[in-house]
Amino acid sequence: MTSSLKRKEESHLLNGGVKQSTWSKAFNSTAVWEEKDEFLDVIYWLRQIIAVILGVIWGVAPLKGFLGIAIFCIINAGVLYVYFSSFQQIDEEEYGGTWELTKEGFMTSFALFLVVWIIFYTALHFD
Repeated sequence: MTSSLKRKEESHLLNGGVKQSTWSKAFNSTAVWEEKDEFLDVIYWLRQIIAVILGVIWGVAPLKGFLGIAIFCIINAGVLYVYFSSFQQIDEEEYGGTWELTKEGFMTSFALFLVVWIIFYTALHFD
């Protein structure tokens, strides 16, 4: 029996058949993701949150250029990789592999990061 099936059985026994909210499952390492899209939505929105936070930090600390973009990409991909592989311990192959999960929502979070970074940097560091 795979670990995913064991976790589903344990969840049904512990949870008593009551459905958990998506965000409570997102921060619970023993959560069972019955719907593929539900977990992908969590990945997508966590990326957006990371993008806003890093955009504000990069704008307040006058970080510029390629270095800021490269550090954002590394942090964004790295945090989400650790989240789905170590914290949630999901089977990446169920979702199309590690690369599919790593790039889920990446470009929209990159665009949001750039907008927030530019707004904060311009507001604080230009006369």
